[in-house]
Parts: sequence; structure tokens; C-alpha cells
Amino acid sequence: MNIRSLTRGDGVVIGAAVLLFIASFFDLYSHDGIPDSYDLPSLWGSGPVVLGVVLAGIIGAALIVLARSRPQPLKVVGLDLGQFGVAFAVFAAWSALGNVFDPAGGADNVGNGSSGPDAGTGLILAFIATLILAAAAVATPLVPALQSSLITAPRPAAPQPYGAQPPAGYGYPGAPQASFGGQPQPGGPQQPYAGQPGQPQAQQPQAQAQQPAGDFSPFWFAVPVARPLFAEDGSPTPVAELAPGTWYLAVEQRGPSLIAQTQDGRRGVLQDTSGIQRG
Repeated sequence: MNIRSLTRGDGVVIGAAVLLFIASFFDLYSHDGIPDSYDLPSLWGSGPVVLGVVLAGIIGAALIVLARSRPQPLKVVGLDLGQFGVAFAVFAAWSALGNVFDPAGGADNVGNGSSGPDAGTGLILAFIATLILAAAAVATPLVPALQSSLITAPRPAAPQPYGAQPPAGYGYPGAPQASFGGQPQPGGPQQPYAGQPGQPQAQQPQAQAQQPAGDFSPFWFAVPVARPLFAEDGSPTPVAELAPGTWYLAVEQRGPSLIAQTQDGRRGVLQDTSGIQRG
């Protein structure tokens, strides 16, 4: 289970499930004519409310988070597990709405001859929680703001160009400088005699000519959703899968695609580069 792949919408789902669980311990209904000594039941005192609202909402939230935190979708009888979670969330909100209108399950009084009771604090909070839960479950795949990563990965240090070595030798600050006659001399940036053999000035144009052409610079990036990484030879079989919340190194660009390198050294072609976050 990859926690970094969770989105802001999943965070809303988790928060709504927590609110629903807390609401289940409050009063199921309220009544003006009930004496103070009467102990009002909580949501756990009603079987239909527990099964249709509390457990349905919590199970739906768990299925949604579990399905979206895995790199590969989980399916039951051909249906995505997340779809079951969304269905449970919508059903819980619908059941909560019905119980708000009839908190006592059709009872006209509470034993004192008065009118029927009203929805209690717990039932009202449960309806609000399931409504938020269902809205977040349905809207997350549709609203880009809810698809952002819930836990942002730390930004890496700026990468060295792919294959580059740390600068050293002549011209690097603090390196020994060659003096007249080719002997190294510590200290300031003395220039060697232009007529001496093996002068570094002749090596600099060659080193610059060996640098790769083009203005592409390797960079770190993260994907908004899980995306496959295909082999460089064009094979349709993915060699890896890039997960959200993890930084990868782009080492080359081929048209609209990127050649990416994973943390274990595998390389492949990222064909879908839309929405990536640069480091």
C-alpha cells in the first residue's frame, strides 16, 4: 500500500469516515417530552442505521482508499473495488437521509403520547459525513484539484547532467595550476606559456566538442497518477510502473515522450507526460 499515491480527495474521504464514526456515538433522535432521566440511544442502538449508514459509509471509505492506494486496480467479479466503495458511500448517504426524516423507524411516540421524535445530533452529523463522503468519492476522478497528491514528496537536490563527472583538473577552483615548464603550482590562476607542449588551452575546445548537442537537461519529476514505463525498444509490455509521490529522473527526451530512470536503475519510455511535476 503506497500512502504517497493518495490524493486530496482520498483525504476528504478519510476525514468524512472519521466524522461518521464519531457521530455514531451521539443520540439517534431527540424529543422535547422525554424526561432528563431517559437515556437516549446512540446510532449503535438502531440496526438499520448501523448497517445502512455507519458500516456502509466506513466500508465504502475503506474500499475507496484501498483501491486508490494500490498500483494495480483490485477487481471483484470484473468490477473495480473502488466502484464498490463509491456505491457504498452513495448508499450510506441515501440511507442517512431517510433516517433523518424518520429517526424512530415509523414510531409515532416514545411512550408518553406525544408526537414522533426528531433526528438527534448523531443522525444529523452522520448525514453530513456521508454526504461529504459520497461527494468526494464521486468528484475525485472529475475535479483536478482533488487529484493532487495528499502527501507531497520532498524535493530532491538538482541533479547532475546524466553521465557527467564532477569538475576536476585544470580550471577548477582550487586545483593545481600549471606554471612555465609544465610543473604544477598551487595558488592563483597562473596561465602556462602558450608555446609549451601539452597546454590545457588546446584541450578545452576538444572537451567542449565532446559534450552532447541539444539543450535538454536531466530533471526530476513526479507523476500525478500511476503510469506505465515501456521498454526503449518499443515493446508494448511495461518494464515498470511510476507511482505518484515518488521522484524519477528524466534523462532524455524523445519527441513528446521522456526516457525516465527509476530508483533501481531501470530505464524506459514514459509516453504520457501530461500533468507531471518537475523537481
